[in-house]
Amino acid sequence: MQAPHFAPDRSSTGMDPKIVGLLCYLGAFVTGLLFLALEKRSTFVKFHAMQSILLSVAWFIINIVLGFIPFIGWILGVLLTPLTFVLWIALMLLALQGRWFKLPIVGDMAEQQASKF
Repeated sequence: MQAPHFAPDRSSTGMDPKIVGLLCYLGAFVTGLLFLALEKRSTFVKFHAMQSILLSVAWFIINIVLGFIPFIGWILGVLLTPLTFVLWIALMLLALQGRWFKLPIVGDMAEQQASKF
C-alpha cells in the first residue's frame, strides 16, 4: 500500500512547494540554506531544506572520519558514495511527490528545527 500524499502548504517563494522541496536537495547544503533563508511560510519547504542541510553535514563528517581509517575507510567510502547518490535522488523524487519522508535521526532533527524557523 502506498503512503498517502499530503498537499504541501503554499510557499512564500512563489514557486510550487514540491519543486522547491526538490531544489532543496539539488545543491545539498547550499540550496538547503538558500531556501531555509528565503522561505517564510511553508513548513514542507523548511523541513526539506533542513533535512538537506543536516544530511549534507552528516555525510561530510562521515567522509572525514572514514578518511582517517586506512584501507577499510576507503572501501566504506567507495561503497557509501553511490548509495548516498541514490538516497539523494530518492529524496528529491519524494519531495517532488509532496511527501514528508523523514530519514532516521536526521529527519527528526530537521522536523524540530524547521518548526523553529
